[in-house]
Amino acid sequence: MARKWSNQNLAGALHFVTGNLLNRTPLFTEDAVCQAFFEVCKKLKHEWPAKFIAYVLMPDHSHLIVNPRDGNIRGFSGALKSLGARGIINICGGERFLRDSSDDESSIHEVWQESFKAQPLWSGWMIWQKIHYIHGNPVKAKLVKPTKDYRWSRFSAFYENSTKPLPVDKDWWWPDDSEKLSSAVKKLGWRTYHKRDKPDSKKSGGKPPFPTC
Repeated sequence: MARKWSNQNLAGALHFVTGNLLNRTPLFTEDAVCQAFFEVCKKLKHEWPAKFIAYVLMPDHSHLIVNPRDGNIRGFSGALKSLGARGIINICGGERFLRDSSDDESSIHEVWQESFKAQPLWSGWMIWQKIHYIHGNPVKAKLVKPTKDYRWSRFSAFYENSTKPLPVDKDWWWPDDSEKLSSAVKKLGWRTYHKRDKPDSKKSGGKPPFPTC
């Protein structure tokens, strides 16, 4: 089911977004690169209203859970990819990412591997599974032992009320998310409502916008 719904503009849902660096180059081991990426996130959040719920920068990839107000996750992810690449190039130097293009006999810059992948999340169990996955990534990769020791994740921003490296939104939903999500899934032909998708406001960061179609 994840493949079917991946990269769909499912308005009213949270989205789990993954971006892999080209050739899995471990650029996010450099503090300046990580900070540049988060500065891009802050700027984009201001210009393209979105709620940031969770995130982690691993050495060669990133994970985010976001909720753009307009539901256009493909456009939002594309903007993040483009602006993020520009920020990384400014820090690392453009020549590091040059690739010859045989199409127009020019050179282009490549930072990311293909497009970002976005998976919609519309129930409490789905959201928390991905949050735990994000928190567990650095531990699983043996970068740290306790989760709280990893600098480039959402853990301290959420659980310790820190604003670094990037503040998170504890109210995950926009006021009209429930209506938007119900309409969106009907248009996409989803009719199955599983018991495990039953909303749980205590575990979903406030008022859940889950469809009952």
